[in-house]
Amino acid sequence: MTDGPVTGRRWARPAGLVLVAAAIAWIWVVTRWGGMQATAGTMGLGLPAFLVVWTLMMAAMMLPSTAPVAGLYARTITVHRSRRMLVFTVAYLLVWAAAGLPAYTLAVGLGRAATLPAAAGTAVAAAVFAVGGVYQLTPLKDRCLARCRSPIGLMLRYASYPGPSRDLRAGAHHGAFCLGCCWSLMLLLSAFGLMNLWAMVALAAVITAEKLAPAGRMVARVVGIASIALAVAVFWVPALAPGLTDGGMAGM
Repeated sequence: MTDGPVTGRRWARPAGLVLVAAAIAWIWVVTRWGGMQATAGTMGLGLPAFLVVWTLMMAAMMLPSTAPVAGLYARTITVHRSRRMLVFTVAYLLVWAAAGLPAYTLAVGLGRAATLPAAAGTAVAAAVFAVGGVYQLTPLKDRCLARCRSPIGLMLRYASYPGPSRDLRAGAHHGAFCLGCCWSLMLLLSAFGLMNLWAMVALAAVITAEKLAPAGRMVARVVGIASIALAVAVFWVPALAPGLTDGGMAGM
């Protein structure tokens, strides 16, 4: 009678640890950056510091929706579960850390765009909204989201990975699917301001809903249509993209 609950607690514990890591990242983001204004560009950071901040932001926004997958993966591990789940999580975050390199390049470009005349900043904001919105409606987005929403097939694949690199490969593989699923939402964040705390909270909620809610695919489509609408509306209401159309700075 006790085998089921005990087993459940054992595989649920790694998922709980992932949520704890996400909570720590959120606390760091809020206490360290929550009082600043939302700015375009790199927030005055060099590449190494930007990558650290970016990775912590991704941990805060992405790990909550990844916890169920972590719980499933933990069920495939019979020994050294905590240590191996740490490797899985670190590998997952390394994928997002690597994504910080193109994100930094984009941030530099958007920071320069924010110093241009208002019309130019508005045009760039419209392009950002349009690209992010269109991707939300593409088959590639659907494919990546399907893997995140129904990861049983991935678990079978990960179980077949041989050798000590299994956890590293599994974490990186799942991270790649999450990146393919959510990069467009991070692109939208650049229009709102990278350290716009409210935008981070809203987009983290969207990510979680896309992956875990029964109507997650519909949420993705609604967000895509809304983003395309913002690409049009920003010409009349530039404040919709405070990170690009308000001199590169807007109050939180």
